[in-house]
Amino acid sequence: MRYIVFDVETPNRFNNRMSAIGISVIEDGQIVEEFYSLVDPEQPFDWFNTRLTGISEESVAGAPTFPRLWEQIEPLMSSGVLAAHNLSFDMGVLRRCLCDYGIDWKPYAKGLCTVIMGRSLLPGISHRLNDMCDYYGIDLNHHQADSDSRACAEILLRYLAGGAEPEKYIRTYRLR
Repeated sequence: MRYIVFDVETPNRFNNRMSAIGISVIEDGQIVEEFYSLVDPEQPFDWFNTRLTGISEESVAGAPTFPRLWEQIEPLMSSGVLAAHNLSFDMGVLRRCLCDYGIDWKPYAKGLCTVIMGRSLLPGISHRLNDMCDYYGIDLNHHQADSDSRACAEILLRYLAGGAEPEKYIRTYRLR
């Protein structure tokens, strides 16, 4: 199975635009491709988000807007099961970007949340991304989309190597 593990950062509290996206592709039990881009959200940045991610209006000057970026990443995003650590958040941002920009992709997508999967496989511990990275000894530069997507992919690989059955955790997410 092919997994498209992604993470988005947002510019403000509305969580309806992205300021960065990281993608790590898992195929045949390994990470085979990675992608990262800043995104011009065409919205103001909140101080909190800039402090958390280090991304500001100045950082995204010259970065592609979501519609331009989508032309580049849509084939990749369409090539497997989407996955993220707290997938409902990242999928929600993706859905709002698609809808707000009038981009017609598909009504539903298959997805796997590594938080939900982890809570089932490893009950009784914290499943925050930084805690899971500490647990597995995975390097993390938290709230950087490329590092977060890579870390999530590494966690998913640990679950798969441990015999987890991902099919039990794949859900259908609405995109429209």
